[in-house]
Amino acid sequence: MTDENSTEVMAPPTSYPDVRHKWYEDLLAVAFGTLFIGMGIVFYSHAQLITGGISGLALVLSYMTKFEFGLFFFLLNIPFYALAIWRMGWRFTTKTVLAVAIVSLFPDFVPRWLVIQELHPVFAAIFGGTLVAMGMIALFRHGSGIGGVSILAHFLQEKGLMRAGWFLLAIDLCILAFGILAVPLQNLLYSVIGAVVMNVFVAMNHRPGRYFGK
Repeated sequence: MTDENSTEVMAPPTSYPDVRHKWYEDLLAVAFGTLFIGMGIVFYSHAQLITGGISGLALVLSYMTKFEFGLFFFLLNIPFYALAIWRMGWRFTTKTVLAVAIVSLFPDFVPRWLVIQELHPVFAAIFGGTLVAMGMIALFRHGSGIGGVSILAHFLQEKGLMRAGWFLLAIDLCILAFGILAVPLQNLLYSVIGAVVMNVFVAMNHRPGRYFGK
């Protein structure tokens, strides 16, 4: 019983309806998610920094060779599609392949639209890491990924084995250690800042109970 001057606190519901995303919502999520990730990669590439996962490995290889980031990123992701089909299904895999293709092409087109004259590496690390994290969350929440180890991270979290952010952080630190072969130590330290920002952001915002869309 409550009188008219009191406020009754309603308990949160224990179950939620199974609300699935529409196809156009998934398409928009892939478009905007890859836009965020692509811009983050542009910032990292311009500042000669390294991010984690397959994208970080692709950046390292692009610094060490004459080939562009996009080529390495697309090719290195191919072996992970078998895992995606086997464990996540064709729907997830199709959206992931589309996301990888867009991110592979995006950094090559940005210089035609945007000229960066000066970019402090600390800002590039923090803001670029945040952009990548936002893009990954958008993809995760719409049943997609950015290829590579994020497919495995998504699978582990869906099975309740490990949070995606913490798994990606461990992988990213390994990639950063390899990056010492390609960038100065100072840039590597800046890259660590970006990796921590990105993965903590994902860990805080993408976990069971925080989101109910399918």
